[in-house]
Amino acid sequence: MKLRWIAFLCFSMFTIGASAQQRHCDGLDDVLQYVPYASVLTLKACGVKSRDDWPQLLVATAGSWVVSAGVGYTLKHTIHEWRPDDSDNLSFPSGHSIFAFAGATVLHKEFGHLSPWISVAGYSVATLTAVDRVCKDRHHWYDACAGAAIGFLSTELTYYVTDRLFPRRNASITFTSNSIDVALRW
Repeated sequence: MKLRWIAFLCFSMFTIGASAQQRHCDGLDDVLQYVPYASVLTLKACGVKSRDDWPQLLVATAGSWVVSAGVGYTLKHTIHEWRPDDSDNLSFPSGHSIFAFAGATVLHKEFGHLSPWISVAGYSVATLTAVDRVCKDRHHWYDACAGAAIGFLSTELTYYVTDRLFPRRNASITFTSNSIDVALRW
């Protein structure tokens, strides 16, 4: 039952993101922008130990997606910066960079404690996505940099808020020769 909900959430997030953006069949970067988010959910589904349990991970991931998309969409439809290829005036900020860096930040937060290479891989994919957008003349360099900053900061904000609203509760009991220590972390 849980697996169906997880699959539904993943499918919903990716189809909403895909339909919300104007499609230009740009290629590899259309897929790469979602790789960090997909990696988070795949690693967790495969049983890799993450920072948070499923409910908190899904809240943080969905929150990151919503905040990033909201900020990006609002800026795109407020600023009206023309793309370098003059195809439309929705260049600033790069939505691909926003989602790639937001996903890479979630990946870092959830699995970076296991190995720094997980974080390096996530941010490398995000950087490749941003650079590819600039090289294809879909964005100016500052569009991609702003998208990276928005994705990163949106995810940091989401984790800050979710950690305050849904604190992790851990309990530990330690036995010594003459005492029992109980520690609760709220």
